[in-house]
Amino acid sequence: MLDLAARLALSPVLVAQAVAVRRRALRLPEADGPRHGTLGSGQPLRLRIIGDSSAAGVGVASQDDALAGQLAAMLADDFRIRWTLDAVTGATTRSTLRRLATRDPEPADVVVTALGVNDVTRQLPARLWLRRQRALLDRVAVLHAPRLIYVSGIPPLEHFPLLPDPLRWTLARHGRRLETALARDLTGRAGIVHVPYDTPAEPGLMAADGFHPSARLYTLWARELRGRILSDWPKVSCGTAAADQRAKASR
Repeated sequence: MLDLAARLALSPVLVAQAVAVRRRALRLPEADGPRHGTLGSGQPLRLRIIGDSSAAGVGVASQDDALAGQLAAMLADDFRIRWTLDAVTGATTRSTLRRLATRDPEPADVVVTALGVNDVTRQLPARLWLRRQRALLDRVAVLHAPRLIYVSGIPPLEHFPLLPDPLRWTLARHGRRLETALARDLTGRAGIVHVPYDTPAEPGLMAADGFHPSARLYTLWARELRGRILSDWPKVSCGTAAADQRAKASR
C-alpha cells in the first residue's frame, strides 16, 4: 500500500521522467552476427536462449561478446554445443508468449530465459507476472521439452545509470517485488532453476546507454550459467540413464 500511495503521489514526476528518458536514451542495436551455431566436442547439448534485448546482445557489437556467444563458447570446452538465440528488443513475457505460440516444436536440452525488465517498466502486477511466466514455462516445455530451464533473474534497476530518481527508486522496488514473487513460485519445481542476478554494482558493467549489459557483464552472466549447467547436467543425465535402465528392466 505504501508503494502504491508513493507511486500515485509521484505519478506526474514519474511520467515526465519516463518521457524524458525515452527521448534522451541512446538507441543501441542488437548484437550483430549469427543466432545459431555448432561448436565444441564431446557430449551433445542443445542450448536455446529466449528473451529480450539483454538476450539479444544489446550493448555489445557482436554476438561473440553477448550472452549467447560467450555461453556457447564456454560450454564448448565440455560439450558439442548446438545453440540457438530467440530474442527481440522490447520483448515482454506476454509478447514472447505470442511469438512462441506459432513456433513449431524443436527439441532442446537446456533453455535459458531472460525476461522481466520490460515487464517492470510497464508496472505489470505481480499476480499477472507470475501467471504469464508460468504460461511461458509451460509453452517452453511443450515446444522444446528441455531437461533444464534456467530462468534469469531481474537485474536491480537501482544500478541503471540511465534512470533518474525517483523513477529509478520506483522501478527498482517493483522489480524486486516481481523477482521475489518469481523466485518463491519456482521453488521446488523440478527441472526449472531460478538464477538470481548476483553481480555487485561496479563501474564498467553497463553499456554506453546506461541500461544494457557491457561485454564484461555478459561474461559474468555466461560464467554463472555455465557453472550451473556443468553442475546440474550430470545429475540430469544420470537420472535419465537410470530411468532408461528401469524401463528396459521392466519389459
